Amino acid sequence: MSESNKTDFTNPSTFILLGIPGLEAAHIWISIPFCAMYIVAMLGNFTILFIVKREPSLHVPMFYFLCMLAVIDLVMSAFTLPKMLSIFWFNSREISFNACLTQMYFVHSLSGMESGMLVAMAFDRYMAICHPLRHSTILTNSVVAKIGLGVVLRSGILALPYPFLRLPYCRTNVISHTYCEFMALVKLACVDTTVMTAYSLLVAFFTSGLDLLLIVLSYVMILWVTFRLPSKEAQHKSLSTCSSHICVMLVFYTPAFFSFLSHRFGHVAPHVHILIANMYLLFPPMMNPIIYGVRTLGIRQRVLQILGMKAA
Repeated sequence: MSESNKTDFTNPSTFILLGIPGLEAAHIWISIPFCAMYIVAMLGNFTILFIVKREPSLHVPMFYFLCMLAVIDLVMSAFTLPKMLSIFWFNSREISFNACLTQMYFVHSLSGMESGMLVAMAFDRYMAICHPLRHSTILTNSVVAKIGLGVVLRSGILALPYPFLRLPYCRTNVISHTYCEFMALVKLACVDTTVMTAYSLLVAFFTSGLDLLLIVLSYVMILWVTFRLPSKEAQHKSLSTCSSHICVMLVFYTPAFFSFLSHRFGHVAPHVHILIANMYLLFPPMMNPIIYGVRTLGIRQRVLQILGMKAA
């Protein structure tokens, strides 16, 4: 009998997502801000894509990268939020084995793509401020497309082993999470997972860790050049241009690293960790279009025109 059970769990037909353990009674209330963030993320990112497509003056590398970021955020939201809301609203906790692995792949690959796109945007700002005369000749449409393709391929290939996980789940198929996350699945396995955990750490440091280092270096050089500008107005313009990018990076990397480190090294209450892990997926897609919409003059003016309001 025990051997039969083990065989069933080795390749279970379904997993059970618990949602947020310890806060089951509050699932309905938690779903309200989650649903609101989902709606804002979808509307905001579609608005960014619509405005950039319709406005020829925005057909420049900075906004091409922003559109790529918007597409990544839309796909990320589509792969995570609907299932979360079905758990909160309808107690629909089952997810098929293959669907779980597919969701896990897209969560991790898209997270890496978002990180890579932030590096591309930081590089664009570095070229625009530190080498303005060479910006348009280096960042041509062809180069922008190749950078975007490189970002997608890097994260897609590094996350490729995840959907091929075939571990013996001989204890349970219940996942204490709102979505299929790599470490949450690995912790259910009853075999030595040292190699898989090490690979996950390597991927995390090769993507988010290296990306953050490159972003910091870019903005250190940007600030160095900015504060050497003779005109206070030029300094203010350069800092204003970069401030929205820095806000987006803080929104993405702060919950990302908290979730990553607490999952592997910390002792955080499970419901706190899962809430932060959800913020890592939900907050950036919602905040990115808001930050860029407010801080970027071209987008802000176009939105106000569409709404029939006078641009400030």
